[in-house]
Amino acid sequence: MTTLYTIGFAGWGAEAFFEALRDAGVRRILDIRLNNTSQLAGFAKRDDLRYFLRELCGADYAHIPELAPSKELLKGYRDGTIDWTGYEAIYAELVHERQSLDRLVLHDLDGACLLCSEHQPDQCHRRLVAEALAERWPALQVVHLM
Repeated sequence: MTTLYTIGFAGWGAEAFFEALRDAGVRRILDIRLNNTSQLAGFAKRDDLRYFLRELCGADYAHIPELAPSKELLKGYRDGTIDWTGYEAIYAELVHERQSLDRLVLHDLDGACLLCSEHQPDQCHRRLVAEALAERWPALQVVHLM
């Protein structure tokens, strides 16, 4: 069984965040955020995150912006002009057009963790990516770290 984790950094303190990753045995973070250097990201800014992952968890880091929603989609969802159902449909089409999922290999997902900012996976693109991958590979087990 191949296990793929997901996590959002919002709502976590650094200690609990990195302990959750380490306790789960995460070996690689796949950062699927559009902007991974925002000041709002705190300990999850790209360079800091890469360092903390290596030092605290023995894990690697990769940024995969092709799996991030577009700026326009994010803006529409945040300002309420796009509801969650619309977001899901537009995001699925965007990922399809980019052929983003086709670049991933099942073997590389074992022990990997999709990272974004949303604390809960319910209305987050990391859940959509994880579900699409699980549909593609039924042996893939998805675990949302919360």
